[in-house]
Amino acid sequence: MSGRRGFTLLEMLVAFTIMAVAIVGLLSTIAGATHNASRLREYDRAVQLARLRMSELLADTNIRSGQSLEGTFDPKLTGGLPVGWRARLTTIETPPLRMIGQPQLERIELQVWWMSGPQERSFTLDAHRTRTLAQGDL
Repeated sequence: MSGRRGFTLLEMLVAFTIMAVAIVGLLSTIAGATHNASRLREYDRAVQLARLRMSELLADTNIRSGQSLEGTFDPKLTGGLPVGWRARLTTIETPPLRMIGQPQLERIELQVWWMSGPQERSFTLDAHRTRTLAQGDL
């Protein structure tokens, strides 16, 4: 009876076990990649929103030194992700003799936060701008 062909039950169990371990490893890798892609998408969206808000803050000449602002972004812009911001404007350098029409250097610090599951994540952007001193600044 040496002419029989096929696999024994033991060979099938070993092959099945090897295949199961390979599939579990592959699924674990795919789950990790999906999680990383989701985090990257959230971070990318927060960066785009931060750039938008920073551009608005740089253009707003009504904000005064020492003033702090905060708010949240429209859920339509965030894709339903809770995203907010905090900004603070400080004066870095003023001219020695403060007179109307002289430039002053200001710093805008913008912190953007968002919820990633139960955890709050955030990053900070800094920008500088010059502003001409007006009558109300003296």
